[in-house]
Amino acid sequence: MDYGASPYDRYDEPYARPRRRTNYFAWTIAILLLTGFALAAWLGSFYIFDQPERPDSYRILQRLHKIEVPKRFELTAAPPGEFLNPQQLYDRYVGMGAAELARANAELTRNYIRNYQQVRGLVPYVVGRYTIVATRQLGPGDVFTSGMLALTNAIDNGQLVMEHLYPAKPEALPLMKQTLTVGLEIKLERTHDISAVIHAERLADGRIMITAVPLLYGSYTVTRGLGTFRLEPPLSLNLAAGWPLFKAHERATIEQRLADNRQKAAVAQGGPVPIPGVASSATPPPAENELVRVEQAKPVQGFSPPMLAKNNKLTKPTPLPRGKKGRKQQLESPPPASTPAQPVIAQKPGGPGPTPFVVASARTPPRVSNIPAPTPAPVLKAPGAETAPVAQVPPVPTQTLVPVLPAQPVPADTSNVALASNAGGGSWKTFPPGKMPLGRLIGTGDLRDVADHGLAGERVYLKGQFVVNFSEANKAVLRPRTRLTDKMLHLGGGSSTRIIVEFPSGYTPPPQGATVSRDEMRPYEITEVRKEEDGQLNVFVREIMQPN
Repeated sequence: MDYGASPYDRYDEPYARPRRRTNYFAWTIAILLLTGFALAAWLGSFYIFDQPERPDSYRILQRLHKIEVPKRFELTAAPPGEFLNPQQLYDRYVGMGAAELARANAELTRNYIRNYQQVRGLVPYVVGRYTIVATRQLGPGDVFTSGMLALTNAIDNGQLVMEHLYPAKPEALPLMKQTLTVGLEIKLERTHDISAVIHAERLADGRIMITAVPLLYGSYTVTRGLGTFRLEPPLSLNLAAGWPLFKAHERATIEQRLADNRQKAAVAQGGPVPIPGVASSATPPPAENELVRVEQAKPVQGFSPPMLAKNNKLTKPTPLPRGKKGRKQQLESPPPASTPAQPVIAQKPGGPGPTPFVVASARTPPRVSNIPAPTPAPVLKAPGAETAPVAQVPPVPTQTLVPVLPAQPVPADTSNVALASNAGGGSWKTFPPGKMPLGRLIGTGDLRDVADHGLAGERVYLKGQFVVNFSEANKAVLRPRTRLTDKMLHLGGGSSTRIIVEFPSGYTPPPQGATVSRDEMRPYEITEVRKEEDGQLNVFVREIMQPN
């Protein structure tokens, strides 16, 4: 029975539109383009991140916040480097070809931009004596946009020219212009200055001109002048300005003016005309005025009454005899001196003569030659007791008596006291082995706990075995010596701990590479423990033990 066609039968018809063919060629082209784009991005990232010294790379990294501003280094935490005098600097760069010199300059600038975090080899530092021949203010058209720039000639080698950078804030520019004058001598020393070479240029006449910047960014003054200016790391660099900062035409104008001035001066004096680059004498005369880096002078730490009262256990006073006489003398003895600057004279009873002892004072050094004879103090006679032939002063329980030290000569000229602190070597009390004041003795494994909680006003000593990484006139940088098992298990934190030891005047620090062992008889005294953001511990200690 045929019920007729269903109205829905039209939807049962097969799909009649023809199927499209896949365009494999277009897909191949698209995949190749995407692969090329990915490869270009990969290579571009290497180009940008591995070469930040290029102006376009530096600009992109700045916008991506992937570049750090130059940081200020400490003298004992500067990057490992080598100190080169003018002759050594000239010999290093004069033999390089154009391509080799370009690679060396790229690496020098790259290391400075990266704050010397990925340095291959040693950083070249500048030492020697240089004379300023021209100065100018830095501006937006320079690599360093704020501060002063000094063009100098090496005194020991006329073939080396140096432009020394002084980055600073605009507020310091007026004083810097008065301080950095033509003819001023700049003396760079290994123990005080860390000026790194960031560019080298070969001039048309065969000379070498280097660009140096002080990584310490310290404070500077002149030996015959008032005022001190402080340098600051630059916030950004304008690498598009190009190196060197003194361009060829500007330098040619300066040198022509200097040559004219020298010729006029020679004609006026009637002497021979000096030849540029040739010294008139083998030994240059001492500078009448020179630029030096200064540091804040640290006061000598003396013995204060609270500290001495805390160390009463170290003083062993002679007990007074029992009985009425001893009690009477104890009640009627003179009170101890309130100021440590006044010497306390003690005498041994029954001896052939008085043996002077004085209280060590950091404010007033004792004099030995003019010590007055001790005057016997009147002592009240108790009933039935004989008068003592020599007055005895009871020992002061809050002060430690030490033998008289020879008087130190006072310098005649004290105008450069602030500059003298830059020469290194402080003054503080030293002790024989095992005779130091009471304190807490810790090892290197307890330093992090001290960094978290502080010294809390107590005296803390450090013991352990250390390896000398760096040594100079009055300082040394040590690392804790760790065993192989500690290195593999990361115990003790020796690799992230730096011990900065300061030695008093007259001490010779251990040489680099030596091993130093300190125990409870000869420890170091901890003065400060700093914990950096990256987990690095900087432990500042000082030598308080007398040499053997």
